[in-house]
Amino acid sequence: MQNKPKKPHAKIAEIKRAANAGPAIFQFCYRPFFLGAGLWGTFAIPIWLLIYSGIQSDLLPLEPLLWHQHEMLFGFASAAVAGFMLTTIPNWTARLPVSGWRLVMFFILWLLGRIAMILPATNSLMLISTIDLAFLSTLTYLIGREIFVGRNWRNLPMLILIALFTSGNWLVHAEIHSFFDTAELGFRISLFTLTMLVAVIGGRLIPSFTRNWLVKAGSAVRPNSKGFIDSIAYASLGIFIIIKIIEPDNVFAAYFALLSSGLHLVRLIGWKGWAILPEPFMWAQHLGYAWVIIALLLMGLEGITDSVPYSAALHALTTGAFGTMILAVMARATYTFTGRELKATSGITLIFISITLSAILRTLAPFSPTYEISLLWLSGGFWALAYGLFVILFFNILTRHNQRKRKAS
Repeated sequence: MQNKPKKPHAKIAEIKRAANAGPAIFQFCYRPFFLGAGLWGTFAIPIWLLIYSGIQSDLLPLEPLLWHQHEMLFGFASAAVAGFMLTTIPNWTARLPVSGWRLVMFFILWLLGRIAMILPATNSLMLISTIDLAFLSTLTYLIGREIFVGRNWRNLPMLILIALFTSGNWLVHAEIHSFFDTAELGFRISLFTLTMLVAVIGGRLIPSFTRNWLVKAGSAVRPNSKGFIDSIAYASLGIFIIIKIIEPDNVFAAYFALLSSGLHLVRLIGWKGWAILPEPFMWAQHLGYAWVIIALLLMGLEGITDSVPYSAALHALTTGAFGTMILAVMARATYTFTGRELKATSGITLIFISITLSAILRTLAPFSPTYEISLLWLSGGFWALAYGLFVILFFNILTRHNQRKRKAS
């Protein structure tokens, strides 16, 4: 007698049981990728500082500065983006997340990419590129599959942003193979695409999380609802990004940077950040978004004056906005997904203080040539401390079954 075919809900239950039967770290994408982002964030900056200081510079397939830019965007940041997106998207599409052996294989792709990018340049460049490009290309496919199969057209812009981010890595590798001189263009595309991604995700999460926290705290304060200011803030940022990618020295990019900075400041003020200062989990997200505003302001001033070095504006965006927002989202999401009370410990507070000091020092360094090297090392030390503490404090949380499951058992 043949077995009857399983009903859809039975198949789903079986898939869930199979995923839950494995190690906790490979049950949800945020677990391995947040941990990977934390580990690579901890070590990539000290490696770069050693290279920058001339202590080690002959082992990479890229020029040292290009390696630094590549690994912070396509190594460190891409891991955090993958962990967040592939954990959140199933909530949008009502589909099962990537888990189990599929997640293991996907994480290995990311890990092999990091190994490939520190191999000596004498190794096969084609092999290096194939390995490194596989991860983000697969991420784009997975996000696209979930959105199209789940018919979640509202989040199609997220797929477009991820695809643009991935295309930047392809352009970098095109220059590695001497096909085209496109590395700088690739970095600009990915850098400013990630900027828009931070603005969009921050615009969704920060006011929502702020409202929830204020309601729970019994406060009568509420963040402003989404309105016209949000639309024109996104539009101005989008125009700035397009001009900056196509013609980075065009003065209109500076004007739109200043306009966008002001509009996003109005937006941030409307989220009532002063009301959530008692909770580090909350103010860290607002602070990460504030760094976007500072970076846009500095980019605008850099474009119309000689008083602001571009490096200061760039690192206000990367160290400040990206570094802070990634830590804030990873920490809060981990606590939320694992059923923990959203109350930061002193160690977690130290994480956010450290990344803030790192961002301030790195932004100030180009303004002081005499002390620039010392400030770079201090900034790198605080960065490594922030991400190292994240790994130490969140390792057990990310590698063990969550509290909800223990309570239910």
